[in-house]
Amino acid sequence: MVTSLTKEPAGDADGAGSGSGGTPRIAKEDGDAAEPIRAIPVRHYGRYVSGALVLAFLVWLVSAFAGGNVNWNTVGDYITDGNIIAGAGRTLMISVVSMLIGLVLGVVLAVMRMSKNPVTGGVSWLFIWVFRGTPVYVQLLLWYSLALIFPIFEIPFIYKDEMTDVMTPLVVALLGLGLNEGAYMAEIVRAGIQSVDEGQTEAAHALGMTQAQTMRRVVLPQAMRVIIPPTGNEFINLLKTSSLVAVVSYPDLLRSAQIISGRTYAVMEMLFVASFWYLALTSIFSVGQYYLERRYARGSLRDLPQTPWQKVKANLSTLRRPEVAR
Repeated sequence: MVTSLTKEPAGDADGAGSGSGGTPRIAKEDGDAAEPIRAIPVRHYGRYVSGALVLAFLVWLVSAFAGGNVNWNTVGDYITDGNIIAGAGRTLMISVVSMLIGLVLGVVLAVMRMSKNPVTGGVSWLFIWVFRGTPVYVQLLLWYSLALIFPIFEIPFIYKDEMTDVMTPLVVALLGLGLNEGAYMAEIVRAGIQSVDEGQTEAAHALGMTQAQTMRRVVLPQAMRVIIPPTGNEFINLLKTSSLVAVVSYPDLLRSAQIISGRTYAVMEMLFVASFWYLALTSIFSVGQYYLERRYARGSLRDLPQTPWQKVKANLSTLRRPEVAR
């Protein structure tokens, strides 16, 4: 008996076909009834093994922390402490203000960097080189110790005061974080501007627009699709980097936790409290960043990325064993 693999057409006379393409069957030349092919799904045993190993590691990690010398009741008591919540609010405030400073400064520096004027281009390059090449921690200490170089801060005929009174911890935090962020945002904005086709600029100039009008009305709106997603990532990174302002005694989230730990000797407990709030803040803004990226991807992708809920549903569906054709 000779057999061959065929596919029956849909809607044949005896109703054996199904669907638009029919059901794969083994056709026999001696006239016997065709037998459907049984599709057996491939089992991925490596996934089960790797999943079991990861779960075992997580169980070990949780048990290690649970059995450690940590008073978890203290952690729970101080998560909602007024000083901690106020510190988290100040962390959020300096992060938002510093990001706004960095965004405005980044746009200005990017335009200067791409200018045909060698002076403005050189100044922009020097600023980016200095502030990207030195750590934020060092920059904060430099601003905090600026009175050693300039004891008096003076704007002729307008303002004069001692530098120690001008460089308060809040001003130092905003300057240190904002100027550093401006250097990184300048490169992000420059990449976004360069992603816009030069024909757009040429068309705008042909319509009589000036260089400034072309940049404001034509180039920057199109560059936002490239600028916005990494900007959200930069803000989340800035939110964590803001913990460095504790070195200049600014009472942010980490500094507030350190003050309480110095009073109660609950060092590890307060670090867990600070970590909880940092995780909460970054998680909230990570969700916002995801939907922001999804929105700006509408103009370049046919199929938008799945939302977190859609990913969960897709992962749950893969755990189910596919139906086997009989």
